[in-house]
Amino acid sequence: MSGNQLLERLHVSRETLERLEIFESVIRKWNPTINLVSKSSLDQLWTRHIADSIQVFRCTSSPQHWVDIGSGGGFPGLIVALMAVEEAPDMKVTLIESDQRKSAFLRNAARECGVPISVLSKRIEHVDRQSADVLSARALADLSDLLGFAERHLAEDGVALFPKGGSWKKEVDNARQQWRFALETAKSLTEPEAVILKIRGVERV
Repeated sequence: MSGNQLLERLHVSRETLERLEIFESVIRKWNPTINLVSKSSLDQLWTRHIADSIQVFRCTSSPQHWVDIGSGGGFPGLIVALMAVEEAPDMKVTLIESDQRKSAFLRNAARECGVPISVLSKRIEHVDRQSADVLSARALADLSDLLGFAERHLAEDGVALFPKGGSWKKEVDNARQQWRFALETAKSLTEPEAVILKIRGVERV
């Protein structure tokens, strides 16, 4: 998917697309040094990573505080912040990433793109409770582990957004042995078998 195709399909403004193109250049510059995304997926950066993250942003509206955990190369957290500049300018975006080099990348990329974010360079379980309206994570951990992070960092009426691949039903079944939660799914636009899990009311069984 080209930048223009992304613009049309996901209703991205020209100004936001320009920020995304700056981000693309930054990640290509840093990737050989700290391996933010796999070499095999770098050529599909727009579809496999950027568009995939934009659709996570589109799953909710008007949160005050969005927290992305295990942010790595900025997916979806930094893309969320890029989108929010125009579409949700009052939203606070916090990225949690324990790897110091990746944290440095996130801060640098945000600065070059002109995007305000907060980066916490700590392990997720050591960060103060965030009371997030939205908690997101992509390719970070099994759902059962993600729900443990959600229990800690999600506001009582918040929603967790977790993109998952074709085996998502098995992860949900396994997680229900340890957790109670309300679940909705949104079909992925970038991967036929994938979904975005929308989870609320996380409680231990």
